[in-house]
Amino acid sequence: MNVLRTFLLYALLIICSVVVLFPVVYAFLISFMDGAEVLQGHIWPQKFTMANYAAAFQKVPLLEFLLNSFIVSLIVMAGQLIVSSLAAFAFVFLNFKGRDVLFFLCIATMLIPWEAAMIPNFLTVQKLGWLNSYLGLTVPFFALAFGIFLLRQHFKTIPLELYEAAQVSGVGRFRFFWNIVLPLSKTSLITLGVYSFLTTWNMYLWPLLVTNNDHVRTVQIGLKQMQSQEISTEWGVVMAAVIVVILPTLLLLFVGQKHLQKGLMQGAIK
Repeated sequence: MNVLRTFLLYALLIICSVVVLFPVVYAFLISFMDGAEVLQGHIWPQKFTMANYAAAFQKVPLLEFLLNSFIVSLIVMAGQLIVSSLAAFAFVFLNFKGRDVLFFLCIATMLIPWEAAMIPNFLTVQKLGWLNSYLGLTVPFFALAFGIFLLRQHFKTIPLELYEAAQVSGVGRFRFFWNIVLPLSKTSLITLGVYSFLTTWNMYLWPLLVTNNDHVRTVQIGLKQMQSQEISTEWGVVMAAVIVVILPTLLLLFVGQKHLQKGLMQGAIK
């Protein structure tokens, strides 16, 4: 009975893996096909050539879009780590009036759809003169309720007596935060960093709204531009660009998968 159950479980896992991986694998194979092969519905290319990859970088400034996405994702990741860690530290170790109420109000913002706040954010960015700039693409995302909640849950596992002993010993709050809290929270910080980078990298609507200049636009807009041009039927070129775009995120996900799972579960388990 146990052998049959194990067999069925692994069979189900294999089927799910095939369903999940097939679109990515097929897109990879299409990136080596010419237009005729794609239209004929071939599964395997007749010959592997890098012509589509070369064409993808020629049709749109894909390299510039990739660089912009890296810069924006890294800035947002750093901003969210700084703001979320400082806010979580305040909610855990600092006693001030209305602390819990303020925290629950912060968490309640997770119930508000991003689309509902998009127009106010756009008007604010417009008044500040941040359109077509990295500031407009990054600053609105520095405060993340999920990041504050994630780090707060982990910070609460640090004994409060340790903070009180540090205060008695003359250790300042920032020194305690920098030398004790952050080193003990590496897993949660890595988790938040990976989540922040992947979310920002895949962002499309906000960059489309606040930019109209290719010098600051991100790679997701570049993919859409490639599909909307006259070469929209050249799916081999489009899929080559898609593979180039998703490759960094796949590498980051594979490298940080263990930390991501551990960080999301750590606060709840402890």
